Amino acid sequence: MLTMMVKRIFLFCCLLAIIGCQKADYTYTNLRARLTIENTYQAPALHTACNSWGEFCTITTSTDGKQFIFKGSSATSVININASATYSGFYLGLSGLIVGLPSIAEIGKTESQVVCFDLACSNCYQDYNITKRLTLQGATATCNSCKRTYDLNNTGFVSNGESGRALYRYRVSYINNVLVVSN
Repeated sequence: MLTMMVKRIFLFCCLLAIIGCQKADYTYTNLRARLTIENTYQAPALHTACNSWGEFCTITTSTDGKQFIFKGSSATSVININASATYSGFYLGLSGLIVGLPSIAEIGKTESQVVCFDLACSNCYQDYNITKRLTLQGATATCNSCKRTYDLNNTGFVSNGESGRALYRYRVSYINNVLVVSN
């Protein structure tokens, strides 16, 4: 009887250890985003953001939905949405995207890589289920509603204002002037 109980406790502890050792990926949100921009040099604001440390730009669409608008710290670029982008489908998160190359590499990485955040305030969305578009200024994004400021060089954490969650982050790849956001 005692050996049966010891075996059950041992089995329970083994299962608990296996479950506890699984790594959860909390870096990226499960919200939907999809975008492919080939030849980023056609949008100088985006190209600068992807190739210059500490530079970021926003990606939104025009009111008629026919153009992508890229706004960086020193330039605004507009390119037409082509048929292949429309056919393959694109989705710019909740309010648009923020893309850039942080000036500081993430912990555990040797060099900085292009990152992508949602342009919506994650705390306003989480708390009130409303999308409040952030204002980009250099390497910070500010919410005019809750007054939080997010540090884009520091994985989108709140840097000023009431503490809260970091910005929603999307998976991104930038290779040979091709930007791919996929979530």
